Amino acid sequence: MVRPGGRVETDMSKRDNKRFNDKERKGAPKRGGKNRRDYGDSYEPRGSSRGGSRRQGAAPAKAAARGGRPRREEAGAPRRSLLADLGYNDHEEQIVGNDGLEVVAGRNPVVEVLSGDRDVERVFIADGSEGSVSKIVALAKEQGVIVDFVPKEKIDAMAPGVKHQGVVAKVSEYKYAEMDDVFAKAEASGEDPFIIILDEISDPHNLGAIIRTAECAGAHGVVIPKRRAASLTQTVALSAAGAIENMPVVQVTNLARTIEELQAKGLWVGAADMDGETYYEANLTGPIAIVIGNEGKGVGRLVKEKCDFVLSIPMYGRINSLNASNAAAVLMYGIRRARSLAK
Repeated sequence: MVRPGGRVETDMSKRDNKRFNDKERKGAPKRGGKNRRDYGDSYEPRGSSRGGSRRQGAAPAKAAARGGRPRREEAGAPRRSLLADLGYNDHEEQIVGNDGLEVVAGRNPVVEVLSGDRDVERVFIADGSEGSVSKIVALAKEQGVIVDFVPKEKIDAMAPGVKHQGVVAKVSEYKYAEMDDVFAKAEASGEDPFIIILDEISDPHNLGAIIRTAECAGAHGVVIPKRRAASLTQTVALSAAGAIENMPVVQVTNLARTIEELQAKGLWVGAADMDGETYYEANLTGPIAIVIGNEGKGVGRLVKEKCDFVLSIPMYGRINSLNASNAAAVLMYGIRRARSLAK
């Protein structure tokens, strides 16, 4: 078979600063306590300015005189988060508790983790939820997982800004697969390996969409780099609609070296780029891996040079490129079609 190509701090004076400290010691109460006002997802001390600029300089004498707490002196002083009160931290859109467990939000993602290999510690469902929650409760009971019905406000705090549909679960942190897992999946399916390699895909929504399509198209694994790329987060899990639990995702240090290793195992590796052969005219049968490039700059030069051939998708409109996840979907189903016709 012949392949194309080839192998602030403040500016108070010292005098004003001393006077402020003296008054705070004499009249102002300690931080916290009754002099706090609840704003839902955060707390502010009475007398603080919400929005707008904070005044700097000497502390207001009236606030100390009436026993209230003076204004905060430094702009941007940290606010206590309700999420922190519940024991969670929000970073890079992945919600992880102080116990190291990830919070998976959304009904389909929770169903998938209950059906997958990760350990699920507890499921939280908002009071009054209906519909598919019955399936979640049944799965949790089958797995021996505790289900707690809680106020919706707690669900909101555990997964802020996420469309959780009234359901979250605390699960063990996602574990990346090894390349051997990908080949094992291909062997179990009775097919030649079919792998998707992502070169610095930075948008977690794109990553999630590609993983979802890969699972639907029957790919056996997805490879992503450790640096300068999106990793597996809650946003990715939601975009993947649960496929993240069934698709091996391998994180590697060096994509170019990984391509060489795959070639040594007999895979043909193609890069998706505008200057390649039209994908529906290329031979896409046999063991294959396709490289999808970054949303802005495409496939990197070094990675492209390592590939055996280049594939392109013809453009007929005024826009000269597709979104990364859309391009990946077109090529994945081009491979699936070629495999079906070759049987």
